[in-house]
Amino acid sequence: MAPERPVAASVASALLTLAVLAAVAFAARAAWRWFMARVTRNSLILNETLPVHSKWWRDHAKVRGEVLYVAMGDSAAQGIGASRPDHSYVGLLARLMRDTTGRTVRVVNLSVSGATTGLAVQDQLPKLAKYRPDVLTVSIGANDIAKWDEDGFERNLVAILDALPPHALVADLPFFYFPHNEARVAVANDILRRLVAERGLTLVRLHRETRLRGFRRIFTHFANDWFHPNDHGYQVWADAFRPAVLAALAERFPAEAGGASDAAEGLPADVVGPS
Repeated sequence: MAPERPVAASVASALLTLAVLAAVAFAARAAWRWFMARVTRNSLILNETLPVHSKWWRDHAKVRGEVLYVAMGDSAAQGIGASRPDHSYVGLLARLMRDTTGRTVRVVNLSVSGATTGLAVQDQLPKLAKYRPDVLTVSIGANDIAKWDEDGFERNLVAILDALPPHALVADLPFFYFPHNEARVAVANDILRRLVAERGLTLVRLHRETRLRGFRRIFTHFANDWFHPNDHGYQVWADAFRPAVLAALAERFPAEAGGASDAAEGLPADVVGPS
């Protein structure tokens, strides 16, 4: 009978191990469900800001300015996830333009939350034709990754890029962190960079700048939906555009002595690009 004791002990140990593993798996599954439920709730909260941001940009597009800045894009250009619309990268770049040139800035934000390249062709390009922007930024394509269609993506990008003025600043797709998405982003960015180079447009290396911040930034640079940037994240986006914007301004608006122009005096505090 003596040999039975080690066998019984081994069985008990194995059962205990299985019980512990099952408990860990159950806890991990419960934690994941809680996390996803929280993300969903936070996403719904952010969705409530969509019409608020959209109206804010429409209202501010009516403000006259000496520099016309037009932005094409999706919810990132709208500033979803930021504490306020002008803390988006579009708002930050508008401020940079005013501070750099000493001129007032009018921002026409054509972006639409949820826009894909296909929707940009349909909705934003016809509106762009009405303007002659001094600065034009384009950041589109991130929403194409979920339902990836390589041929459709390239076809839409050709239509977009062919409609842009030669001084347009076009960003590649940002860093998506997770491998299954990054594989698609790599293909998308190869297409985008090739098409931009063929047309002699200026490429903004948004993917490189967001990737260099590392995985730790996913906890500090994203809004509560874990998808849209927050104020810190949008600063990174603005920093990625900054060299190209400064180069464009230097070409179109040579530096003027004396700082801000007289026309900038008396602007309301909420005008895009306040100091």
